[in-house]
Amino acid sequence: MRSFDFFPTRIWQARLDALAPHLESWVREVLAMRAAAPKPAGRTNRQGWNSEDMAVLERPAFAPLRAAIELACATALKEMGQSERSFELQSWINLHDRGGFNFLHQHEGSLLSGGFYLAVPAGSGALVFRDPRAGVIHASVKGAVPNGHADIHLAPSAALLVLFPCWLEHYVEPHEADEPRIMIAFNANPKT
Repeated sequence: MRSFDFFPTRIWQARLDALAPHLESWVREVLAMRAAAPKPAGRTNRQGWNSEDMAVLERPAFAPLRAAIELACATALKEMGQSERSFELQSWINLHDRGGFNFLHQHEGSLLSGGFYLAVPAGSGALVFRDPRAGVIHASVKGAVPNGHADIHLAPSAALLVLFPCWLEHYVEPHEADEPRIMIAFNANPKT
């Protein structure tokens, strides 16, 4: 008997350790942004802060990160057979204080979504990807086995870049540390 794996869903991860020397200054930049505009934008972030600014990666301080994310997105789009697609980055800060989380959501209309972790203290909640097959949640087979149901829990770490399809539902588990968990989230959107 032959088996076939249909409906694959690919995500990408990269350790951008070459950017680690920037992390401390980027965290300071984010904390200054929060101090200057302390009201959170809302959206899916709870018990923390996210920026109203949706062009964070356009700030000069983040130029090396923007270049790395653009390259990663271009590489992923090429793997998806979309190498001719031009895109622009939309980017914002997600910061979780103790107890902070993001509820289940997706990023409709983008080519790719992702995030880069600036600060990940012990006790930071996982990024969880919901199994995209709508009916599988009702299956009697559970776990990461063929035709089973299993959400994917990704443990964050500083300098980790994660890319995924915009339609992949995801959420962030509660943050259990006193120091904030900080991520720059982004969408690669089709250029208009």
